Amino acid sequence: MFLFTNVMNVRKYRWLLYELVKREIKAKYKQSILGYAWVILVPLIHLIVMTIVFSLFIRLPTGGVPYPVFLFVGLVPWMFTSNAIASATGSLLANSQLITKIYLPREIFPLSAVLSKMVDLVLSTIVLALIMLYFGVAANFTILYVPIIFIFQFLLTLGISFILSAINVFYRDVENILGVLLMVWMYLTPVFYPPELIPENLTPILNLNPMVGIINSYRNVLLYGVAPPLLSFVYAAIISTVVFYFGFAFFRRRSRYFADTI
Repeated sequence: MFLFTNVMNVRKYRWLLYELVKREIKAKYKQSILGYAWVILVPLIHLIVMTIVFSLFIRLPTGGVPYPVFLFVGLVPWMFTSNAIASATGSLLANSQLITKIYLPREIFPLSAVLSKMVDLVLSTIVLALIMLYFGVAANFTILYVPIIFIFQFLLTLGISFILSAINVFYRDVENILGVLLMVWMYLTPVFYPPELIPENLTPILNLNPMVGIINSYRNVLLYGVAPPLLSFVYAAIISTVVFYFGFAFFRRRSRYFADTI
């Protein structure tokens, strides 16, 4: 019930949410010469470097899929989640003047930071489609699973963003250590390597990482034309939903102290 009430509360401020998202998008590339080109260049640089390493020096099994395509299908969703969390973590501090002077639902700020990364995601997805076309990898009807997978990825990203942005108000070290934590999380997720390389005895433990099931699901439906791996995706869906509800509840409980602490 409390979630529905707060969703309706945010809906009343949708005009502000729109303005915050627009401001976030403009501010990121305002003083940049290349502007939105960086959205494409950064993942492409990752793609080139990792392709050289894992195609020429370390051969990884990819189920017959060209490694650049295999990599980019994992890299695109990962970069959305990691960039959104990094941006949302500092969103409350970045909007401290609004928080201390005006009453409005505080969850708007991390939500706007996450939504602003949707532009990056769309542009990266277009590049992914072009890469798949270049290598002759065609998606089939299983692409219809993508929106379902993304819903749980979005819930996970937003839930973590709520938790970290709230903690960051009280402990500013969160932003400093976040880069390291995201890097560790990335290596524990099969972004660069296939899940078959994970030792079988560690699979139940690594399935507790919801991004494992999410990225494996994207690869299954986009590259191999099969449904998401059932057990792994169910784990991901349940954990993502729990993280979202916990994160939202935690954020709401701590939000009453934001104005005094910031």
